[in-house]
Amino acid sequence: MKSRGQTDDAVQLPTEAELEILNVLWAMGPSTVRDVHTLSGKATGYTTVLKQMQVMVEKGLLGRSERFRSHVYEARVAKEQTQQRLAGNLLRRAFDGSAKNLVLGALSSSKVSAAELAEIREMLDAFERGSR
Repeated sequence: MKSRGQTDDAVQLPTEAELEILNVLWAMGPSTVRDVHTLSGKATGYTTVLKQMQVMVEKGLLGRSERFRSHVYEARVAKEQTQQRLAGNLLRRAFDGSAKNLVLGALSSSKVSAAELAEIREMLDAFERGSR
C-alpha cells in the first residue's frame, strides 16, 4: 500500500475531512471522486472533494489509478494503522501519555452497552496475556 521507501511515519496524519474520505474508501474500496462525493453524505461540493483527494495523493494518503476513463482513488494507508497512529497522537497530546485516562475519557464520552463492555474486558484480558 505504501510507495517504495515510504514509512508510516512519513505519511501525515489525516485531517477530519480527509478521514471522512478515507472511511468511504476503506468501506468501498477503490472509487472515483463521484463515488466518494455521493457516499460521503456531506453537503461538500464535488470540486471540494476532488481537491481534497488530489491533496491526499500528494500527502501519500491516497493512490490514483489512471487506467480507466475516470481516475480511481484508493487508500494507501491501512485503516488499523491509521487508527493506531491517531490514537497514539491523541494519547500524547490530550492525555499526557496515559492510556488509562484515554480509555476512561472514551468510555465516559458516550453510553457503552453491557455487551460492548464485556467485549472490551475480553480484549484487555487478551492484551494482558500478550495475544492481542
